[in-house]
Amino acid sequence: MAWTDERVEELKKLWSEGLSASQIAKQLGGVTRNAVIGKVHRLGLSGRATPSRPARRTAKPSRPRTPTATTAPARTVARPSPSAPPTAAPAPVEPAVLPSGEFATVLTLRESMCKWPIGDPAQSEFRFCGRKADTGHAYCNAHSDMAYQPSQKRRRRNSDASAALDAIAATRRFNF
Repeated sequence: MAWTDERVEELKKLWSEGLSASQIAKQLGGVTRNAVIGKVHRLGLSGRATPSRPARRTAKPSRPRTPTATTAPARTVARPSPSAPPTAAPAPVEPAVLPSGEFATVLTLRESMCKWPIGDPAQSEFRFCGRKADTGHAYCNAHSDMAYQPSQKRRRRNSDASAALDAIAATRRFNF
């Protein structure tokens, strides 16, 4: 489909009337919404006479919810006691030196090697751990411990995130 002078004039008229790109594409026929948007952009057409969006309905404020018997009780999360010693970060593992005397790179990595990245990929000193990885795993034992967290830590972090999302959702009920 070519943009003839008549179709361009029709596009300009419909655009100035406030029709959406989808509505214009339907009326013109043979063009997509994106084709209409592209042509409007190339023509440099300015704003519209009226907005194409429908008027926004005003929502009445909802009343606060009260827990009922059918509602699940709020979950409580066990927090570590303040007197518990913090877990120490594992000591960094030195990368393995290959028989050639070099460190593992993208080109020298094999399936049975640890693929833990070490350093900044933009730097020439970037390398991979290269130690022996367990069968079916991407990392050696030391890096697996760092990469895969115990489910207890993950559950606590998810519940913290869930609580934060619930708080955000609660504020959205009252902010329009």
